[in-house]
Amino acid sequence: MTGVVVLDNGGGLIKAGHGGDLDPTTVLPNCLLRPLSSKKFLHPDPLVSPSAPSSAAAAAAAAAAAAAALDLTSAAVRRPIDRGYLINADLQRDIWAHLFANHLRVSTPSCSLLLTEPPFALPSVQRATDELVFEDFGFKSLYVADSASLVHLYEASTSPQGLVSKAQCSLVVDCGFSFTHTVPVFQNFTLNYGVKRIDLGGKALTNYLKELVSYRSINVMDESFLMDDVKEKLCFVSLDVDRDLQLARKPGQDNVFRCTYVLPDGITHTKGFVKDPEAAWRYLNSTDESHLTSGGTIIDVEKPESAEDRKRIDLTKNEFDLTNERFLVPEMIFRPADLGMNQAGLAECIVRAINSCHPHLHPVLYESIILTGGSTLFPRFAERLERELRPLVPDYYQVKITTQQDPILGVWRGGSLLASSPDFEAMCVTKADYEELGSARCRRRFLR
Repeated sequence: MTGVVVLDNGGGLIKAGHGGDLDPTTVLPNCLLRPLSSKKFLHPDPLVSPSAPSSAAAAAAAAAAAAAALDLTSAAVRRPIDRGYLINADLQRDIWAHLFANHLRVSTPSCSLLLTEPPFALPSVQRATDELVFEDFGFKSLYVADSASLVHLYEASTSPQGLVSKAQCSLVVDCGFSFTHTVPVFQNFTLNYGVKRIDLGGKALTNYLKELVSYRSINVMDESFLMDDVKEKLCFVSLDVDRDLQLARKPGQDNVFRCTYVLPDGITHTKGFVKDPEAAWRYLNSTDESHLTSGGTIIDVEKPESAEDRKRIDLTKNEFDLTNERFLVPEMIFRPADLGMNQAGLAECIVRAINSCHPHLHPVLYESIILTGGSTLFPRFAERLERELRPLVPDYYQVKITTQQDPILGVWRGGSLLASSPDFEAMCVTKADYEELGSARCRRRFLR
């Protein structure tokens, strides 16, 4: 077993394990939660345990089993990271202590730590992180990496003959829990002057879904874990929003987007579920031609439900219906201006990031776009992004978008690969360096 702990410390999930392993030892929410049945905050169960496979599908299954054992309905949540940056070091210390002692079972003074950190962290945040690592846990050395360079490293290693490996250049699109970054990477170094950011991530999407459902059906503003589950199971990216909005107006069984989500009742089941999963995705099997004329105009769209029809809906039932919410929520990433946000969409953000780099890099960057992060798992995400991007890119450039095999674990796997390299220890800052020089001077080693 290697003496390097690899910690991808995200705002939503912590992926932790030992350097050199293919998959992390454990994946668990980076928070404390207090269910209604408890008087104190508890550590959440891991989504991936050492005895379970750690693919995204296995993580989802494990999450369902863990939530079934603990009723998270209206659970209060405390998170140490807000908008991507550490704001509560004491809470993060508590979570890490539980992680190292009970899940990784490591002696921190005898280990090195590879830790991920978002771009442009404030010096005060960096000092708090260094104090946690060296003073509270006593790691013998530390290496701080950014997610994009680790994703680039992993993709280059998995495809030695690919463009990313040969050109040593890529554009990493990281859609995470707190925000979305487009990051140019050249020879494993992040080009900071080209990094662009959208203040939207998985948390904002969940909050928007809460607002839509609470306004139209039932108040779910306190149900973070429940609405996360709804988003992950039912939301998708639309390839033609105007058409799908009209199709979503059809009433009853004629609406191919309508699906029902059953809320937990606290007795027979403590986790919500989709009432009819096959019917929820039947639109994928329907041909667009059945709804369109040759000119592309929607036909046979019936009137939306009237006010009287809406009044007949029994809101006392332990369930609610979703229609256009399913694709309007991920639409935020592509059109944040529609919600009043003064920010560019993802496609324009990519173009701006590439245009900030040297013109010689432009063709390679457009042809080596890598998607990572949990928010890229929405069905049709890559296809929609390519459709939005193509009109903005000169015709003589090729556009190629690659989605990682497991976007949630891609950053950790890159870190594990780096931690197993023979030069890793020489790249680290030691505890003696930190005690002699302090945080600010030690951090200069990680400037990229």
